[in-house]
Amino acid sequence: MTTQTSDAFQVIADPSRRQMLMMLSNDSMAINSLAENFDMSRPAVSKHIKILHIAGFITITDIGRERHCVLNQDGFNEVQDFINYFDKFWAKKLQKLQHILDNKAKK
Repeated sequence: MTTQTSDAFQVIADPSRRQMLMMLSNDSMAINSLAENFDMSRPAVSKHIKILHIAGFITITDIGRERHCVLNQDGFNEVQDFINYFDKFWAKKLQKLQHILDNKAKK
């Protein structure tokens, strides 16, 4: 497993962590319930959960004797900011192209 990181892209690069995030998009889940869905040891699942938690993708709440994972917006903000930057970049490029095509069509 990779070392702990708070880089959002390194966090979501792992398919198991992406799957965990997708599962948590439906509802919060106890760590043990999450672990049942993976063919890995409980400590390996715990490491993935810790990485998601440190990076701000999930929060962990104690409910009774169980620890529940809940999606958290903070981790997704870095990814969204990156995507927004390139959305604007491509929108500007397409506007320039449209302008060039409009000028050629007028000539």
